[in-house]
Amino acid sequence: MKAVCAKQYGPLQNLQVCDMPKPEVQASKILVRVHAAGLHIGDCFTVRGTPFVVRMETGWRRPKSGVPGYDFSGVVEAVGEGVTDFAVGDEVYGECPGSCAEFVLVAKDKLTAKPNGLSHVEAAAMPTSALAALHALRDVAKLQASESLLINGASGGIGTFAVQIAKAFGAEVTGVCSGNNASLVKSLGADHVVDYNAVDFTNSGNQYDCIFDNVENRNLSDIRRVLKPSGTLICNSGTGASGLAFWIRLLKPLVLSPFSKQRLCRYLSVPTRKDLEVLSEMVSDEKLRPVVSEVYRLDSVAKALQDLESGRTVGKRVVRVIEA
Repeated sequence: MKAVCAKQYGPLQNLQVCDMPKPEVQASKILVRVHAAGLHIGDCFTVRGTPFVVRMETGWRRPKSGVPGYDFSGVVEAVGEGVTDFAVGDEVYGECPGSCAEFVLVAKDKLTAKPNGLSHVEAAAMPTSALAALHALRDVAKLQASESLLINGASGGIGTFAVQIAKAFGAEVTGVCSGNNASLVKSLGADHVVDYNAVDFTNSGNQYDCIFDNVENRNLSDIRRVLKPSGTLICNSGTGASGLAFWIRLLKPLVLSPFSKQRLCRYLSVPTRKDLEVLSEMVSDEKLRPVVSEVYRLDSVAKALQDLESGRTVGKRVVRVIEA
């Protein structure tokens, strides 16, 4: 099969299309022919092998597979022994390492039926980022109707989903983004939009029940100033720091939280079929839709990741594996 891969950790330019063995079907797993693969910033980390902690999953000295991508949408090619709830030809979407390839072998609890009304490209944009937003707001913040939420990075991959999910929960949403993306964030349901080029939201005088910070480009003390005394701050960015600075930024909120009435949180988003079905239901109810900024070919994954790493992505970037 064709796949995008790099045999060693290093620059994104090392990625190239190569021939790899097609995965063999295993018990309780499903072989999916990938039509589209969604990208997120974590894919840049796995290609570079930095921060070093990512190698705990991807391989210490060299990549285990070297194929980027986690999100996919496609069609079931074959099912393993004991799989009864999926059949050959079913359209599915979900999460599996190495999705920038023609085929992936997926655990049966990491995928579900593709939402009706979405193309494969749109469906592939959802799993990691939409689940990250769902888990942050539903499980960590336990966001309630009428509570106030500020989303820093509201026009990005996770932010665009977070705006919609928060509105579905009945929250009052303020989105922080550039002025160029204000109309998009407003169209997704945000009650208020702050142009970070024109207004410093940390000096606005407003306070929020919850802040979902997908950028972490401000000092922690500045962010806490606009968080209510008993509010929740969810820190959710892996970019912009390396070495010791990475660990300080990672751990500082967790160290300070026990000594404050404010909850300062980080979290881990783990995909499950049950929560993928929650997303599908929200799509069906017209409460959630993916925002796809650009679609790439399989031989352009390196450029797609470079564009993503630039930090100015609007919505999601997706790779079309099978040309329509």
